[in-house]
Amino acid sequence: MTTTKRSDRRPADGSPVARVCVDVGLAHLDRPFDYLVPAELDEVAVPGTRVKVRFAGQLVDGWLLSRADDSGHTGRLAYLEKVVSPEPVLAPEIARLARAVADRYAGSLADVLRLAVPPRHARVEKEPRDEQPTPAAPIGAVDPRGWRDYPTGPAMLRALADGRAPRAVWSALPGEDWAARYADAVAATVAGGRGAVVVVPDARDLDRLDSALTTVLGPGRHVSLSAALGPARRYRAFLAARRGQVPVVIGTRAAMFAPVARLGLVAIWDDGDDLHSEPRAPYPHARDVLLTRVHLAEAGALVGGYARTAEGQLLVESGWAREVVADRSTVRARVPAIAPTGDDPQLARDPGAATARLPSLAWTAARDALRQDLPVLVQVPRRGYLPSISCAECRTPARCAHCAGPLALPAAGGTPACRWCARVAAAYACPQCGGRRLRAAVTGARRTAEELGRAFPGVPVRTSGREEVLTDVPGGAALVVATPGAEPVAEGGYGAVLLLDSWALLTRADLRAGEEALRRWLAAAALARPAPAGRVVVVADGALAPVQALLRWDAGWFAGRELAERRELGFPPAVRMASVTGPAEAVADLLAAARLPDDAEVLGPVPAEEGRERMLVRVPRARAGALAEALHSAAGARAARKAADPVRLQVDPLSLF
Repeated sequence: MTTTKRSDRRPADGSPVARVCVDVGLAHLDRPFDYLVPAELDEVAVPGTRVKVRFAGQLVDGWLLSRADDSGHTGRLAYLEKVVSPEPVLAPEIARLARAVADRYAGSLADVLRLAVPPRHARVEKEPRDEQPTPAAPIGAVDPRGWRDYPTGPAMLRALADGRAPRAVWSALPGEDWAARYADAVAATVAGGRGAVVVVPDARDLDRLDSALTTVLGPGRHVSLSAALGPARRYRAFLAARRGQVPVVIGTRAAMFAPVARLGLVAIWDDGDDLHSEPRAPYPHARDVLLTRVHLAEAGALVGGYARTAEGQLLVESGWAREVVADRSTVRARVPAIAPTGDDPQLARDPGAATARLPSLAWTAARDALRQDLPVLVQVPRRGYLPSISCAECRTPARCAHCAGPLALPAAGGTPACRWCARVAAAYACPQCGGRRLRAAVTGARRTAEELGRAFPGVPVRTSGREEVLTDVPGGAALVVATPGAEPVAEGGYGAVLLLDSWALLTRADLRAGEEALRRWLAAAALARPAPAGRVVVVADGALAPVQALLRWDAGWFAGRELAERRELGFPPAVRMASVTGPAEAVADLLAAARLPDDAEVLGPVPAEEGRERMLVRVPRARAGALAEALHSAAGARAARKAADPVRLQVDPLSLF
């Protein structure tokens, strides 16, 4: 690319003005800026390209959003300095989506575009491409038999194949090959001449879906997008989608902004998984981004999982989506035998079940499965050995003398160490009673594996967790100890699934504690064989609502109950809520500057990490846009006057407390 001296530049003959989103990351500069297009850049400066511009005396990155014949700016305009690449990687529909997401989450367009388009990889852009690719064989009619257990499932496939836009919330049966069902829906969409985007929580789910789509669609019809792919592979897959070479993109949350031509379906699996929530500003959730795409592209939607979130239930109750569920007779035929250990009949037989970590019912279920040469899955909510310990004399939680963080025991015979600052507490003495002996407050996966190995000598014990996540295990007798989300699939299904330490999930100080506990239990129980060969034992009181939902395999009932309670208490998704976190003075400063809606309610403060505090702002759903605009404007005002202390804004955060 040739350039001329700045003094010799002249405007382009075509539309000479470029509207540019400048990537400066400041809320008060969240608007396009006009630049003149020099003649030598006229052909390559097209909407969607990356550019370099002068801004406040510095050379910064930007996105060319559009071209115009004139500018409303009365002053003198600067010229574009450089077109980084002639590749228009930002599709117009993704630019509109990014603007909508920024407005929804009180963020800036530049922040969203950093999430939407992966970093450029120049070598990949220069790779030769087939100008006339071989046409792919047409997709035939999709066999709806895989959806036969769901009365409305085949109708959904027919609607997708006809080019219509059905919207569904799907509750999967235990043992369901969910990846194959999603592949059926995608194939029906492609057969109808449209594209699809599917988002899953993690790499294991992505591998399953990738395999299922290759089987149904054949090779070369889809690409996978994930941050774990590495820069070159990820950018190559992105370009294939942007250039229209494939009609389907699947991936983790990195795929929620994938550019797909003629979008006909967006789908998300297990939308309650916190991995769907983006940890970078403006912290969008993949489900909400995809549903925004449904509105902008008039596409279909499929929100699926073994469990159902309150957000998914709201879609059903509002009439926006239809639920796709099996009838009760089919559910009873497919579920394993599920039993709690805390109900009255069980306590009458085993009084110690109320306090035992492995009650006799769970031990018997494991023994019987192992005798039948079947694997046993043991779900433990915490990883590690003893991730939480306390004084053996007075049960006072053991805390670090330096930072007051919780002490943990890394291994048998190990020395207690702080989980926050990693300092070793070799000479620990209880500040309450002076005792030096420690006991387990929470038992981790590795300690559980050690205990079960002693209880069932000669049986192989495998662990699956953070250090090593197993994808699958053979079908013979074995004990598999896994943390939630790391449960491997067993060949033929598990003979028994034991859900231990249920209180660790149910007693969390979190709005979604019950919903999250049920989601994790259902995901593990779904890996068991149907009754009578498969059994699930949950170490919990059978009267609790999440346990009742598990026993009945009725995620919709529990989601409806959760949504009703949140309506009564005024919590999301029944309302919109934003959190403002930072130093107390900075939080107060921002809220004072914000022109909140008249019906906004400010709650708090509540303590946050590192000595900060959090304030919550609640408004009716209809006022969500006004709330986001008010907070974004206030953040812009603070940025304009260069306020020192940063404040974190989150709309509908997963964690409120």
